[in-house]
Amino acid sequence: MGLLQHFFKNVFQDESYTFGYSSFEQVPSRDLETHLSVACYGDFELTEAVRPSYDLKVIPQNGYRHDYYRDTSSENSIPVLMASISKEKLFETFLELLEPLGPVVDVVLESSHETTGSGHEDFYREHIDLPVLKSNLYFYEDLLINDGCLGIAVLNPKLPVEVQFDEHKLLIVYGENLKPFERIFEQQNIQRNEKIRFLTEAEHVHSSRGEYVDQFCALQTLLGMDSPHHSYI
Repeated sequence: MGLLQHFFKNVFQDESYTFGYSSFEQVPSRDLETHLSVACYGDFELTEAVRPSYDLKVIPQNGYRHDYYRDTSSENSIPVLMASISKEKLFETFLELLEPLGPVVDVVLESSHETTGSGHEDFYREHIDLPVLKSNLYFYEDLLINDGCLGIAVLNPKLPVEVQFDEHKLLIVYGENLKPFERIFEQQNIQRNEKIRFLTEAEHVHSSRGEYVDQFCALQTLLGMDSPHHSYI
């Protein structure tokens, strides 16, 4: 499979038109392929899962910022941390963020492999020992990092706090007490930057591979997930 097909044929959503235009339109194939082959922007290395717009409205960089999730049904606002982290630290940081959740957690796998637009299916597993979950996730590190059609959320409803490793490979933490997670970012030398912009805030494209669908199914089975379920947040 060529590089262009790798990014477009198996994409679950090309979000270009959400922004009213596409910087990819009328770009010669050779130039487009060159753009999609770029994985490093300064000291930031992208995973295979996503690429920015051709016009680079947002350039990937390390950092995190505060935000709020607004629940329209309850009209409540939940504090959020959002982080963009280079590939070499991404998976390690995600696993570190799970520690404050406690010894037993719930987990959600989010799949957009067989959907169109922004839709996805959620598969839920309650009450799994955190060391067991982390051991299983280590085995599927390549899938979790590089599949642009897969996200995972780990949560403790009793706190309540949720850590998401989304399909854009951003790390997102929801909860009232975010101090433990900020300390982890600082330990990983991920700096606070309230002006940072993420790839989700501009046009971008996702990438997946056929073999990732099979790996996702295997991970779903390993975690004992049988049917779709709505995510916690």
